[in-house]
Amino acid sequence: MATQFGEYGAYGNHEAYGDSGFGSGGRWRRVPSVLRAPVEARLWREFAFVLLSLPISIVLFTYAVVTLSLGAGLLVTFLGVPVLAAGLAGCRGFGTLERARARALLGLEVAAPEPLRPRGRGAMAWTGAVLKSGVSWRHALYSVVHLPWAVFSFSVSVAFWTYGWALLTYPLWFWVFPLYGGQGGLQLYGDEQHRIYLDNPFEITVTALVGLLFTLATPWIVRALTTVDRVMVRGLLGRSRLVSRVVELESDRGVVVDTAAADLRRIERDLHDGAQARLVALAMDLGLAKEKLGEDPRAAARMVDEAHGEVKTALRELRDLARGIHPAVLTDRGLDAALSAVASRCTVPVRVEVDLDARPAAAIEGIAYFTVSELLQNVAKHSGARAASVDVWRVEERLMLQVADDGVGGADAAGGSGLAGLAGRLDAVDGVLVVDSPAGGPTRITAELPWRA
Repeated sequence: MATQFGEYGAYGNHEAYGDSGFGSGGRWRRVPSVLRAPVEARLWREFAFVLLSLPISIVLFTYAVVTLSLGAGLLVTFLGVPVLAAGLAGCRGFGTLERARARALLGLEVAAPEPLRPRGRGAMAWTGAVLKSGVSWRHALYSVVHLPWAVFSFSVSVAFWTYGWALLTYPLWFWVFPLYGGQGGLQLYGDEQHRIYLDNPFEITVTALVGLLFTLATPWIVRALTTVDRVMVRGLLGRSRLVSRVVELESDRGVVVDTAAADLRRIERDLHDGAQARLVALAMDLGLAKEKLGEDPRAAARMVDEAHGEVKTALRELRDLARGIHPAVLTDRGLDAALSAVASRCTVPVRVEVDLDARPAAAIEGIAYFTVSELLQNVAKHSGARAASVDVWRVEERLMLQVADDGVGGADAAGGSGLAGLAGRLDAVDGVLVVDSPAGGPTRITAELPWRA
């Protein structure tokens, strides 16, 4: 097997050797996690994070307190504001390093906070942006409050780790320090003739067991301590929830706009290639029939009959197109009747069950309708199923949809498929699409939507 370098060094693939870097992965994973934890790489990474936190937090605390205090003290002069802004900017720089350290040792991915957006050019605009930024002050707060926590976590982690391994290896002291002086005792140097006897099996066993308990508990204690670090890094050094929500809404708005534009293009294409083309042909046929009315009434009558058939076809296409925009049955009678109508047109027998005590918001109702309609189209085209079902119900303030079939399975929302586009549309309204479709079937696709828009 090729040796891989990276997070686990030159000891091979993590999947093959396990997290500790030795033994086969299968055999190592069969060992209970409580026994694996003290020698897994995760403990050493988290322990390294705790050890580094103390000196780093001392530097951060010293820098933040000195620069902010100096800036606050100099506010009576013109130097206070730029010194304070420089101190906050330095705290933001340290925050970047802390996020990188958390990513490398804790595996914590934290999105970088929003950048500074000065309203103008020059040093004064930049200084004002730094002082007004909540991100800057959150970074300064992290630099101050992280020191006492780092001292506490360092002390607890080192104490448990040191005492655990020292007591666990207590029996090895007989081998490290050879015993002599009669009856296995270790003779003290000096004039005293006292002897310390270390051959008590009960004492050795109890001491080693206590050390084992300390050693087994250390990984979970370190993990609990680093959990607090994760919360502090994510809460103080990451992007605020409000900004994250704004970014998410901007992304959702883009999806909605793109979806609406795509729907408009589809409607335009269907009108141009379908009903419009038929109406143009109908006008030409009626013109020819009008010319032949005096010369050949029978031919004119035949052409009028053909035009009548074209009118029926054009009307059916327009009706289908209008139903695709927003079906009247959905507005008049709700989801139960609308979904039953969609199911009746499906080439696969579909059982529909709608259990709703009220109607959701009109926008959500429309999204639910088109979601089920598109999923049933996929069932008819790709599943090879003999039967399908549609279930709709409400769970608190969420509308649940589930479309299932007994087809060949293998549906996947990844890779730019129609399901991926559907998932994007649902995500734009805080919805979720879950696809469960193993190869060979059956397929079960569940959609979750907010009850109100």
